[in-house]
Amino acid sequence: MYSNDTIAAIATAVGESGIGIIRISGPEAIAITNQVFEPKQDKDLNEVESYTAHYGHIVEEEQVVDEVITLVMKEPKTYTKEDVVEINCHGGTVVLRKILDLILNQGARLAEPGEFTKRAFLNGRIDLAQAEAVADLIQSKTEASMEVALDQLEGGLSDQVNDIRQDLIALLAHLEATIDFPEDEIEDFQSEELGARIDTVQQKIDDLLATSERGKILKEGVEAAIVGRPNVGKSSLLNALVREKRAIVTDIPGTTRDVIEEVINIDGIPVKIIDTAGIRNAENQIEKIGVEKSEEYLTKAELILLVVDISDGITDEDKRLMRDAQNKEVVVIANKLDLEHQLELEKIKEILPEAAIVKTAAIANQGINELEDAIANLVYSGKINAQEETMVSSLRHKKALERAKENVSDVKSTWEQGLPNDFLTIDLRAALEAVNEITGDAVGEDIIDQIFADFCLGK
Repeated sequence: MYSNDTIAAIATAVGESGIGIIRISGPEAIAITNQVFEPKQDKDLNEVESYTAHYGHIVEEEQVVDEVITLVMKEPKTYTKEDVVEINCHGGTVVLRKILDLILNQGARLAEPGEFTKRAFLNGRIDLAQAEAVADLIQSKTEASMEVALDQLEGGLSDQVNDIRQDLIALLAHLEATIDFPEDEIEDFQSEELGARIDTVQQKIDDLLATSERGKILKEGVEAAIVGRPNVGKSSLLNALVREKRAIVTDIPGTTRDVIEEVINIDGIPVKIIDTAGIRNAENQIEKIGVEKSEEYLTKAELILLVVDISDGITDEDKRLMRDAQNKEVVVIANKLDLEHQLELEKIKEILPEAAIVKTAAIANQGINELEDAIANLVYSGKINAQEETMVSSLRHKKALERAKENVSDVKSTWEQGLPNDFLTIDLRAALEAVNEITGDAVGEDIIDQIFADFCLGK
């Protein structure tokens, strides 16, 4: 078991709500609760059935603090594999803090961030990949990212990683047996069989790695900067995308002086839309700072939504911005479709031959669906379905798989050179160690602490 002490924390978000939950886990969880909980029907929580709810009051020196429902869950079939009690009380900050203080005064310790899930991992209920998926599930920005996290929490990624792990163990065990027990005349692999088995492992690793880019996008989202000259309709475009009047829109050039950010969901992709100041030679100091920020986002954003005024045609300033965006993923938005057209599309294609071009009238919400489709197609090449397969969404997992792939590649190279089995086992062990890092079978305490430090209190 992870520890002999008992931990407690508020498990619900800070603020006022109808219900708040205080979670307690550890060997003294039930005994501590007995000291502060007075059930409506006289009973000892140690004697009740597991997974039962009990109505009563939290009291301090016979003074009622709150009316509560107490859930009792007895080890080992609990989230942490320890005794767990959850007190459902009213969701006011003062009430929650008061009840937590009473529990801590009875001998519990305030839980560290993520410590409940950390105990679940260290007590063997879930592996490290599943534990990380808990945080991803809580932080999901879209339904698609939630589905990826839920698949990982239910063991989808762990199952595939363990499949690779078992293949590596089988190879390693057989090769080491031929080295350690030559007198037993253990049959060595036929050359073709060994090569085929190495290829199989390599393909399984490649298949997982192929999902990492999409998995990362679903988890972290994409940063898209709206850039363009002043008064081409950037703020109107932002308002149309977020479906509300988020930015001020006027006919006066240079209205937007600062960066405005909003996160929207486009076909399951969390997209952070950044409305920037119009880029021009500004004389006003405040506008000049805004323009500098716009140019910064033009450089660093993953996706550029470059807005041009369809009624003006392509100006020299538009061409400069297109040239600045040549090495980026770009969607050109020909805005103000409702006005007389002066746009020459071939001039855009001369500078940005790969860019998608969408015509809109942002102020009238025309062309917005087509713009969202263009963004989704650009980001995902038209493939968006988180339910199709298990995805790798963690950078830590991706790096571990890349190391495993490199090690397996070295195994194949060594085998092709006809070197002895001793050389093969060195790289196989390294590949196995890399794969084990994903599920936590071989990972340092410092990495474990770092992973759980990013969790919220009470989880």
